[in-house]
Amino acid sequence: MNTCDGVPVQKVSFKEAFRLWVKVALNSFGGPTGQIAVMHRYLVEEKRWISEGRFLHALNYCMLLPGPEAQQLATYIGWLLHKTWGGVVAGTLFVIPGFICMLVLSILYTGYQDLTIVQSLFFGLKPAVLAIVIEAVMRIGKKALKTRQMVAIAGLAFVAIFFYDVPFPVIILSAAIIGYIGGRFWPDAFAAAKPKTADENACNGPAVDALLEGDQADHIKPTLARFFRVLLTWSALWFGPILLILLYFGPQNIFVQQAAFFSKMAVVTFGGAYAVLAYVAQQAVETYGWLKPGEMLDGLGLAETTPGPLILVLQFVGFLGSYRSPGGLDPMLAGVFGAVVTVWVTFVPCFFWIFLGAPYVEALRGNKSLNSAMSGITAAVLGVVLNLAVWFALHTIFGSIGDVHALGAHLLVPVWNTINVPTLLIALFAVLALFRLKLGMMTTIGCCAALGVLYNALRWVFA
Repeated sequence: MNTCDGVPVQKVSFKEAFRLWVKVALNSFGGPTGQIAVMHRYLVEEKRWISEGRFLHALNYCMLLPGPEAQQLATYIGWLLHKTWGGVVAGTLFVIPGFICMLVLSILYTGYQDLTIVQSLFFGLKPAVLAIVIEAVMRIGKKALKTRQMVAIAGLAFVAIFFYDVPFPVIILSAAIIGYIGGRFWPDAFAAAKPKTADENACNGPAVDALLEGDQADHIKPTLARFFRVLLTWSALWFGPILLILLYFGPQNIFVQQAAFFSKMAVVTFGGAYAVLAYVAQQAVETYGWLKPGEMLDGLGLAETTPGPLILVLQFVGFLGSYRSPGGLDPMLAGVFGAVVTVWVTFVPCFFWIFLGAPYVEALRGNKSLNSAMSGITAAVLGVVLNLAVWFALHTIFGSIGDVHALGAHLLVPVWNTINVPTLLIALFAVLALFRLKLGMMTTIGCCAALGVLYNALRWVFA
């Protein structure tokens, strides 16, 4: 019997946890904020498996990592509950429903894109995604920009990436350093958000906290042997398949290019899908030619309407790129394989970060320097997401964009006579629906898709 200060502690069964993670996965709509809210409701409020303070501590660490923080949070809590296999099951189940949905939608997109009804749906979907990105900027801003210093970090991040193309990792690292130093000298200005409630008494409280307080969880204790075991195991799982693809297909094959590119993305995707999408779109469209300019918005729209992490938009990119350069394979089969490769190299690193670092993070609970560094990163992410919102707006509303260079900076300038008035009107409706009418994301997306169909039907009737 597990005890905590002599008090019996009831462990959460693996079967019960499995059922809950399936429930979380099937309800993980609405981006990372909605997904984290679902987990909080189930794990903290209803099941009381983990305390508010420990939940937020885990979330803070996941926000510091590259990759989708909601999926990593599920992995972290699954690891706390049932060690490595608990984390693997929780993190994998979080992805599977979205992966299946995105795969089906990608197949339909490539096979039936020329159909008028599909074109009409995506005509309305793109401006809806624009409104969702704007809403994300507002949501993050309310949480992150509590002081003038945080506003300044966000503004500098926007200027750096929008005008000067400063690499995203440089922005994030700089923000972390500023947050760390600022927290040492001006702690009130750089403090991270505090939990709304204090931890409960651990022995009488949630299951995870009671077990940890009772010294029943040896797996959370960092050791050198464990560190190297995780490092070797998950490095092999990450890079082993890439090496096999390289040996079989050769270095110029698209699967090798995608494995290398999305592995790099797995290291620098701080802030999730919104923050990294502008860079991915630029590389996928201009450098590799995997996508057409408007198709990244289509992919994000699909990811918004399916369960799971929004970063699954990268699966859509991988599918289209391989579908269009099959290299002797059947195009649809190549697309499916490209999607699998993309998802593998995107999410295996997420398990790597959690299992390698979580024991040390548990040992650093309450560390103020870590929290202040996180606050700087969160503010910088807001600036990067704002850059994405502007980028989306320009490429969604206008048919042509100019590029002006001056004093080492570049400025995207819209060609005003190429403005798409119907798209602008649908975008304004989406903003009104989200901010004023409070219709919710899925309802807004549905309404905008219907407006796209209606507009194209009227065009056909009056043509």
